[in-house]
Amino acid sequence: MEAFSPTPPPWIEKAVHATQFCCPRCRASATAAQKVWINRRAPVISEDYRRKWQEFYLCECEQGWWAWSSDRPPSDLFKAEE
Repeated sequence: MEAFSPTPPPWIEKAVHATQFCCPRCRASATAAQKVWINRRAPVISEDYRRKWQEFYLCECEQGWWAWSSDRPPSDLFKAEE
């Protein structure tokens, strides 16, 4: 995958903004994506001065979609300390 490439791949041109952090067509999660690209060249600064990036995903169903990195749900791999 070209996730950190400085050059955007052509498939992001038709990507749609997902209001939930999943494919808007088939509801597959980001982990099921065929390809990923993160737009790290243009971060946005939020109200609380945190950076967020556009994350682009190409789903198995061939739908390109994007969402803000700040909208990504917490990882199942991370276990919070009790």
